[in-house]
Amino acid sequence: MPLTAPCLWVAATPLGNPDDLSPRTREVLSSVSLVLAEDTRRALRLFQACGITAHRVASFHEHNEKKRQEGVLRLLRQGHAVALVSDAGTPLLADPGFRLVQACRAEGIKVSPLPGPSAPAAALSAAGIAPLPYSFLGFLPRDAAGRRALFSVFASVPGSLVFFERKNRLKSSLKQAAALLGPRDVAICRELTKTHEDFILFRLENSADIPDDLRGEITVVIGPPEEETRSSASEVERLLRRELAQGGKPRQVVRRVQSAVRGWTGKEVYALLSAANTPHGS
Repeated sequence: MPLTAPCLWVAATPLGNPDDLSPRTREVLSSVSLVLAEDTRRALRLFQACGITAHRVASFHEHNEKKRQEGVLRLLRQGHAVALVSDAGTPLLADPGFRLVQACRAEGIKVSPLPGPSAPAAALSAAGIAPLPYSFLGFLPRDAAGRRALFSVFASVPGSLVFFERKNRLKSSLKQAAALLGPRDVAICRELTKTHEDFILFRLENSADIPDDLRGEITVVIGPPEEETRSSASEVERLLRRELAQGGKPRQVVRRVQSAVRGWTGKEVYALLSAANTPHGS
């Protein structure tokens, strides 16, 4: 298919190292009528580093996606080619673009991927944690209640979990994960493909020991459940609510619950009780 034929190209761009941009993607970005970029400044810096002269670059992010969509569809209907890029990696994976792709499919407009860098795939390939099966959670919810609900859903799901998290919320999120998911291997994959790339491997139950000054883009890989007979986090939470209603000091409540579940230590039950009492804004 000619690169200038009507098509929405979903183009993966480097996570950090410009040399990871594929020759085919470079050619498409130089040929299309319009490049949609989550951050135009970041995209233009990449284009300059890679020697790409784009015909036109426009912003396309979560705040203007709906407003921009009709104009993009009109351009595609008129026979132009458009490329979609995110800040880094593969678009739509925790980035905007799904609605546009869905609209193109609904109208019969061709959509074609330009595969390449992807943070979840890069992290799984080098972390040394079981890569299959896995669930990609995108960016974690900002509030503690949202994170708790998400981890509770995936606590009994077999396989590894992969997600993005902000550095200022990383410790509190991992504390919640430890309370809800139980003992597991963890890898903090930081600054993938960049000069200061780093893989920090540890146990989820020891997440309080990770450094406080981690910087850069962070992808987290949490390994699969280690005890098939372990009671689910939702079951433990249900018992906690029941025992709290019966009364008693937290230590007594934890002891009663721990004796009624499988595969949970008293410390883990207490951590779950503490996480449930965390203010929603944390």
